[in-house]
Amino acid sequence: MKKLDLQNWNRKEHYEFFKNFDNPYFGIVTEVDCTVAFDNAKKNKISFFASYLHKSMKAVNEVEAFKYRILEDEVVIYDVIHAGTTIGRADGTFGFSFIHFSEDFETFNLELQKEIEAVQKSTGLRLNNEDLKHNLIRHSTLPWSSFTGLLHPTKNSASESVPKITFGKAYLKDNKRFLPVSVEANHALMDGYHIAQYLEKFQLFLSEEK
Repeated sequence: MKKLDLQNWNRKEHYEFFKNFDNPYFGIVTEVDCTVAFDNAKKNKISFFASYLHKSMKAVNEVEAFKYRILEDEVVIYDVIHAGTTIGRADGTFGFSFIHFSEDFETFNLELQKEIEAVQKSTGLRLNNEDLKHNLIRHSTLPWSSFTGLLHPTKNSASESVPKITFGKAYLKDNKRFLPVSVEANHALMDGYHIAQYLEKFQLFLSEEK
């Protein structure tokens, strides 16, 4: 982790303008073509959820703006961003999980499956120190339905700066499969351009033949 040089940042004025908003978060809702990723997961008998979560985290870690966080009125840049995601239970509740990012899917998936099992055996939100960290992305998945709009609860805090990425239910259209994606981020730290970079890389990883 290192500090961002605010004085020489080309977004210094943008940062100072948006950071004092009551809610500086903005969001984009779109969809990505997940046909290849879905078919690959089915062919290789792996979880489609695990597959696209890993690809999302690969994309996140390739866009520097997604590594920016506000800590004590300073902007820091983390070296690696990890995955935080909600995991559903059979009783309709959910719990939080934390998965260290690894470029290697098998390593990432092994920890994810352990976290899923731990959530299933627990109750409540399962909050712990990992969930309170800043070097993560808060993921959620709504596997029951697709969506074209989404709104997250956001703390009214000047240091709230962790991006939120949500996925919906994949659906078929014109013989292709699409995954709804919502991305919300602090406008003091990034713009639509940076979310577009993430989406472009995410789409690229989803389209890789394996």
